[in-house]
Amino acid sequence: MTNRSYRRKCVSDVASNIVTFLPLEELSPGHFQVKKNNIYEIRLGPVQDDEWSLSLFTLDAEGWESDGVIYPKISWMKNELLSRLAKWSTEDKKSDFKSTLSLIAVDKYSKLYQSLKEKYKDMVKIWPEVTDPEKFVYEDVAIATYLLILWEEEQSQKQLKEKQSFVDLGCGNGLLVHILSNEGHPGRGIDVRRRKIWDMYGSQTILEESAITPSDNYLFPEADWLIGNHSDELTPWLPVIAARSSYSCRFFVLPCCFFSFYGKYNRKSSKKTQYREYLDFVCEVGTQCGFIVEEDCLRIPSTKRVCLIGKSRCYSPAEEAQADAQRAQYISSHTTECRNSEAASETCNHNADSANGDVNSDSVNSRLKTPPENWISGFRPRDKVEQVRNCALLPRDFIEKVVLQVAQLLLCSEIEEKDDLSTDGGKESWNRGRSLPLREVAEVLDKATLQRLKKECGGLQTLLRNNHQVFQVMNAMVSIRDWSQETRTATDKHRTEAKRKLSADALKTRLCWFYTNHPNGCPRSAIHCPYAHGAEELRQSSLSKKHRL
Repeated sequence: MTNRSYRRKCVSDVASNIVTFLPLEELSPGHFQVKKNNIYEIRLGPVQDDEWSLSLFTLDAEGWESDGVIYPKISWMKNELLSRLAKWSTEDKKSDFKSTLSLIAVDKYSKLYQSLKEKYKDMVKIWPEVTDPEKFVYEDVAIATYLLILWEEEQSQKQLKEKQSFVDLGCGNGLLVHILSNEGHPGRGIDVRRRKIWDMYGSQTILEESAITPSDNYLFPEADWLIGNHSDELTPWLPVIAARSSYSCRFFVLPCCFFSFYGKYNRKSSKKTQYREYLDFVCEVGTQCGFIVEEDCLRIPSTKRVCLIGKSRCYSPAEEAQADAQRAQYISSHTTECRNSEAASETCNHNADSANGDVNSDSVNSRLKTPPENWISGFRPRDKVEQVRNCALLPRDFIEKVVLQVAQLLLCSEIEEKDDLSTDGGKESWNRGRSLPLREVAEVLDKATLQRLKKECGGLQTLLRNNHQVFQVMNAMVSIRDWSQETRTATDKHRTEAKRKLSADALKTRLCWFYTNHPNGCPRSAIHCPYAHGAEELRQSSLSKKHRL
């Protein structure tokens, strides 16, 4: 199989404010061909006065080929990229993060990524998990590519004779372990919960179902590298476990959800974003553990793409005892966090509510007396059975109350606001309401409602996104969804037969929210709306019948 190199040529028409992007594929060394299906333009045009707009144009929307990384989906470019470009172009501040792929050779990364993407692309077709296959497969391919290039360069610098070994703590679906093992690096993955896809990898991919507790029982002296890819409650412990496993053990961690040593991480400063502050915290942990910590940005389809790497120590092997005493003191200094935190019960969609109630001072003090082989007694790994905390299990009447309250807030109710809505031939326009920041929407909800939503992963934003029929949530702004303005994308047109059948089974099985609640009714006619316009249109879903069989 040939390794193709991918490049992009940018043609700028300054006079017309147009930039055209021409993707190039290397067919043979030095010979490139334009990938015509994926040519696109970004245009800047005046609106009125000092207002400008950004527009996206593609040469062939129907034939667009997306891999989620090099070639993103058109819907993402339209809904996310353009708004980000507009934001970046008007901002005047220095980035809080490093440039992408700053620690490795980008040309090597690009070639290897394309090779691995081609090699593992069939994983998307057979993905048995409920998660988005494109996102998770191509993200893990990109992370594996980064690690393989990082390790290749390390192997060359240190003149290592064998490929580095690894242990992935909190390995999840295990795809990263599978790819790294297939590419010749001996290793294994450990996670508290077995996934369905594990059985598909084969015996060469070693995956273990086990809950990891930071202690002398979970050290890995045989491993060259410890990996924490969205490892949640284990994230701050990765540098500690690596440091205590052996002097030569290194770590790679990609933080996602925010955890301290004992549970939920509590912000300490409003001058930084929560993400930047948490990265600094994990970096501090690595430094206190004796590592020289480096930071880099990965090229992955995720908003949390900053990784932290500990490749070397700032002390000699002879100073190990002194360094470990410093680690122990640093960890002990964080025990006071438990007095002010309901951490064990408010973790990010992984841990169950604490059965012991509030943590008292005696239990905190007992942690200081914990035997050294156990490190701490307050750590609690996630439950083997994952709790659903995505607002789906909230009482229906509670959800309907919040939906109606937010919708009434967005719909224009003041006379002066209604005057802004245009009329056409005497017929009143359908009321689209206004767009508001999520923060302003949250301010109108009562304290009890907010407290209840806070216990769900994503809170208010998740609840509104779950009610996709009513709301559109984008870039921390929420608005009423106008279905008369919705257009079908190329992705919609290429849905699988199974999805078409599923949609047909669900047709007219629920009342239309707009027909029932919106002052102007539904923007779509009954024949074009998949929801029932009145009780007489309601029918029983064949899906519910199947589930009862």
